[in-house]
Amino acid sequence: MASSLPPLGAPGHVALEKLQPEETRRYGRHLILSEIGVEGQERLKSSRVLLVGAGGLGSPMALYLAAAGVGTLGLVDFDTVDETNLHRQLLHGTADVGRPKLDSARDRLREVNPHVTLECHEMRLDASNAAQLVAGYDLVADGSDNFGTRYLVNDACVMAGKTNVWGAVFQFEGQVSVFGAPDGPCYRCLYPDPPPPGSVPNCAEGGVLGVLPGIIGLLQANEVIKLLLGIGEPLVGRLSLFDALNGGFREVRLAKDPQCPVCGERPSVTELVEYEGYCEVVPLSDAATSEPAISEATPVGSAELLPFDIPVQELASRRDAPDAPVILDVRTQQERAIASVDGSIWIPMHELPQRLQEIESQREVAVLCHSGIRSTQVVHFLRQQGFDRSRNIAGGIDRWSVEVDSSVPRY
Repeated sequence: MASSLPPLGAPGHVALEKLQPEETRRYGRHLILSEIGVEGQERLKSSRVLLVGAGGLGSPMALYLAAAGVGTLGLVDFDTVDETNLHRQLLHGTADVGRPKLDSARDRLREVNPHVTLECHEMRLDASNAAQLVAGYDLVADGSDNFGTRYLVNDACVMAGKTNVWGAVFQFEGQVSVFGAPDGPCYRCLYPDPPPPGSVPNCAEGGVLGVLPGIIGLLQANEVIKLLLGIGEPLVGRLSLFDALNGGFREVRLAKDPQCPVCGERPSVTELVEYEGYCEVVPLSDAATSEPAISEATPVGSAELLPFDIPVQELASRRDAPDAPVILDVRTQQERAIASVDGSIWIPMHELPQRLQEIESQREVAVLCHSGIRSTQVVHFLRQQGFDRSRNIAGGIDRWSVEVDSSVPRY
């Protein structure tokens, strides 16, 4: 498999940056590998890689690509460090909570390798900037945590002729592949269109094993290095799946789809499109049987109230009133064991269709989940079933802990 960059010595190839004496010692274990050598290390030094996301997948990729001597790393992220990130996002530490992720990433990566140039793009990747960002790099590694960004990255890479090293995680499972390589499939060959709103859970709701993003992110970093050096057999046309519970890998062959809407023979997607509103939640009707899709999305937790929302402060002020709403907790047993709101009744979301008789249809019902995502779906379902006074607790138990009762643990 050829590198995604022009072959060494080919027309369009940029002269390689020479190694400094201190770099020769730093990369000595690379230099003695016949597949890398001095020229290969200089190739890494001359390369530019864009990392989308500085979170669970972006952390191991950034750390090891910087350590490997990739000369210029671009990082795209707009989020701040939260305590819930720390069990898996090792670019950031406890002292970084509340800081922009790119600030803590810059500090950490400079410690790892001061010879690497860091280009930090503190912004939300969208249709207005994706093409320009992608065009400025040799290779893109997608560590994003939502479907909208994944489709945007894929489409921008295909349109710019850039290879996309993709990875995703959920609970105990991870996936890695290489999309958009010459003659290889793209992400849309596998998934032509984004899933409909309300069809996919996220890691804030379903959880993720802390070491899993490290494993998958390192596999992505490995693919990046292989592509930059033109060595080995990259995962082009192959989807690698890892199960952390049994420690096993399996592989699925992928073919380029001639009917693909972006890389096919007659593409219908010819410009970048925004996919907003794809909140990854599970429809109530499918909650008991649907398999979790691959995602590492952060909780939505929007500060803007939606129809049928009840703010936590309003709910708290009415707890002792005669007409106080009954709080219906629809989280899992594991979540309930971590934290709960006193006086709430508990019916897990997937059991609700069979247990509706336990809820008084004339009572006002305030539905509680972790961050307000699943509870929104439950409210829509309950109203369809005649529970017209159902309301969603905006921000869920997480916001309750922040704004009402700090003794309730956050997770």
